[in-house]
Amino acid sequence: MAGLAEVAGAVREAVESVIEGKPRVVRLALAVLLAEGHLLIEDVPGVGKTMLAKALARSIDCSVRRVQFTPDLLPSDITGVSAYNQELREFEFKPGPVFANLVVGDEINRASPKTQSALLECMEERQVTVDGVTYPLDGPFMVIATQNPVEMEGTYPLPEAQRDRFTARISMGYPDPAAELEMLDAHGSSSPLDDLRPVAHAGDVRDLAQVVREQHVAPAVRQYAIELVTATRKHPELRLGASPRATLHLVRAARAWAALGGRDYVRPDDLKELAVPVLAHRLLPTAEAQVERRRPEQVVTELVNRLPLPSPRK
Repeated sequence: MAGLAEVAGAVREAVESVIEGKPRVVRLALAVLLAEGHLLIEDVPGVGKTMLAKALARSIDCSVRRVQFTPDLLPSDITGVSAYNQELREFEFKPGPVFANLVVGDEINRASPKTQSALLECMEERQVTVDGVTYPLDGPFMVIATQNPVEMEGTYPLPEAQRDRFTARISMGYPDPAAELEMLDAHGSSSPLDDLRPVAHAGDVRDLAQVVREQHVAPAVRQYAIELVTATRKHPELRLGASPRATLHLVRAARAWAALGGRDYVRPDDLKELAVPVLAHRLLPTAEAQVERRRPEQVVTELVNRLPLPSPRK
């Protein structure tokens, strides 16, 4: 735990040197990384979505690839393609940008559904299948995707199956005036990304992920996670509740959140803290709820406040 706190603290400080005034957002992104998940950053243009993804990637000394999603992007542009080698007189595989430790997908909802689906196998099974041959992806492997919710023209909304593969969805939000003033000083003459140096290695992230997997989760806390997810499936304002994969992601993220807090056990408060970013993007409201402008985030918040916490004796 001491080693985890030291390395994670160094990565967090490096990212926060670029992203001003967003400590919770940075901690969430780091928790998803240590939980071996994937992150969806959704917000309006210009608030630092791509900057956060790049800062997290540059703070770790590992392979990083960036993909700008556009309508003409093909699945093979992501996964790779088998090309014929004239000298060897055989086909050889040319890996695509997904063969990296951190893959930054910018404006993922601008690509066609066919191209978006190329990431499904990569994100869930950590492998790529091309022409019947399966190629494993080296760990750590994380997809950090960004999308703008307000620019709906020329976009393709992510299908439910793909949203479910993202461990968490976060929003940057506008900075407060003091942080924005600091940003003017720091970003005015040059980009702080230019001075950002790696403070951890890919091997460090693998070791930290192993520590996170061994975090203790009491039976009562596990039962609380199941009750929280089950409540989304029975809520009258939701036509699609959270999946069993959501339960797994919630507990994994809670393990990482607890580890970042210096604890080797998960508390119910960790689940409450992560319920909205981990569950809300997987839920679909009913037509009546949409008319009343009820968002899934509001439903999850109400469920968290309504469900009783497990007894400490359990």
